[in-house]
Amino acid sequence: MLTYLLRRLVYVIPVALGVSLICFLLVHIAPGDPLVAVMPIDATAEQEAEMRAVYGFDKPLPVQFGIWLGNAVQGDLGQSIATGRAVAPEVTRAVGNTLLLAVAASVIGFPLGIFFGFMAGYLRDTVWDRIITATAIAGVSTPNYWLGMVLVIIFSITLPWLPSMGAGPGGSSDWSWDWQHMRHLVLPAITLAVVPMGIVMRTTRALVSDILDQDFVQALYAKGMTNSGVLRHVARNAAPTALSVIGLQLGYLLGGSILIETVFNWPGSGYLLSVAILQRDLPMLQGTILVLAMFFVTLNLLVDIAQSVIDPRISRA
Repeated sequence: MLTYLLRRLVYVIPVALGVSLICFLLVHIAPGDPLVAVMPIDATAEQEAEMRAVYGFDKPLPVQFGIWLGNAVQGDLGQSIATGRAVAPEVTRAVGNTLLLAVAASVIGFPLGIFFGFMAGYLRDTVWDRIITATAIAGVSTPNYWLGMVLVIIFSITLPWLPSMGAGPGGSSDWSWDWQHMRHLVLPAITLAVVPMGIVMRTTRALVSDILDQDFVQALYAKGMTNSGVLRHVARNAAPTALSVIGLQLGYLLGGSILIETVFNWPGSGYLLSVAILQRDLPMLQGTILVLAMFFVTLNLLVDIAQSVIDPRISRA
């Protein structure tokens, strides 16, 4: 097990470097000049050259990447072109809000997806199986931004029960653990949870249905084991694959919430990315994408470790 863990940790290093390089290059190959937003219309060539030197855009790309990566390792993600503020505090605050939203959506979506998926797999080919499967397909197929707008119309306008904007009263971006702030979390968390819940539900249903057809399950019944005992064996065999899917969906919740955060004006990393894209703010784009990518790499590592703990055959292989 220790050798497996060390090998996985070593694999993370080239992956992290590759992700950093891709994050850096993606924003540089996009068309347009990022300094247009901050330079005056009548800027002279000398002023433009001075501005490029200030942000380091006058150096070759390999040199820019080396400087940026060295600063990023030390926690310095640069300075925003649009606002002039340091990128790291802005990204930290936004990613914290996204993590809060992702955890809330996970608490809603993953337990429900596992429970109903397990039920559908165990009660396969029954009316409950059909209802749960149809619900899962509907959840996966529904555009989440459209669902968010529908929920706003119903629960914020028609029935003014829940707020629809910001993370706190008055559209505030500051979070606090009280009911007035938690009310703002309900609608975006439900909206964000629907697609992962449907995917986990369908995956769990397929896993349970497949495992119940295997020979060892029939052997367990033949030995006189009770249904609860058999279901424990089924759950343990389904856990590694289900955990892998949950890990991928949690990564989606962290990085794929840009539309949801825009609909609900939630001050997270997705909303920050959308603003940075519109303003062509390269340091903010690079910093946000890098932090989210590192979260995803770390999450995959934790899922690999958890899978090897649940199923020792993975580490032995």
